Amino acid sequence: MHLFYTPDINENSSEYLLNEEESRHCISVLRLTVDSQIYLIDGKGTFYTAKIIAASPKKTLLQIISFTKEFNKRNHYLHIAVAPTKNIDRLEWFLEKATEIGIDEITPIICERSERKEVKTDRLNKIIIAAIKQSGNTYVPKLNEAIGFKNFLKLNHSNSQKFIAHCEESTKTDLKAELILYNHYTILIGPEGDFALPEITEANNAGYKNITLGNSRLRTETAALAACFEVNFLNR
Repeated sequence: MHLFYTPDINENSSEYLLNEEESRHCISVLRLTVDSQIYLIDGKGTFYTAKIIAASPKKTLLQIISFTKEFNKRNHYLHIAVAPTKNIDRLEWFLEKATEIGIDEITPIICERSERKEVKTDRLNKIIIAAIKQSGNTYVPKLNEAIGFKNFLKLNHSNSQKFIAHCEESTKTDLKAELILYNHYTILIGPEGDFALPEITEANNAGYKNITLGNSRLRTETAALAACFEVNFLNR
């Protein structure tokens, strides 16, 4: 299936002009020709079927055949706030895999023990878009700018079930035991050195429940992906 990301497409349009980058990929790389059928997503849940009516590596014109709104819409909303890893490749890996599995929002949080204090979102958004096109999902996750841990806790997540995963000794429960199905969830994942004890206390005071993701000590990006997978699995 040849899938293209077209965020500016309009449901009322009968035709659509691919930009130069997507046109080049369509014609020069995939070698598609007039009358070839392709598919488009707008990142907001609408899935389009189209065919090529004018093929050019710079401007490829499409005829819109049909569209479906809320295509494969998930029955829950998942927001993971994760400390960016020192090696940015690991964060990129998480974003790619989480996008494939299913996630709605990601916020990089800067914690007391964070080894990376800055995050450039341009490249990360490109990785998300590539993962959307590869997986066939129609909703592009929202990637927020990095924010300090304390400031994140001040944000209004009152409509979410709120969890914090950490390795410190405390009363913790399995995520599956706490999860209310078909809900909104916000999950905090700490840096390589884990959350500091005062941060855990602050999160608990803000309504975040302590959870465990298993007996193994996981890397930051692995823990975040494990939480993403478990939420999606339980909501199937």
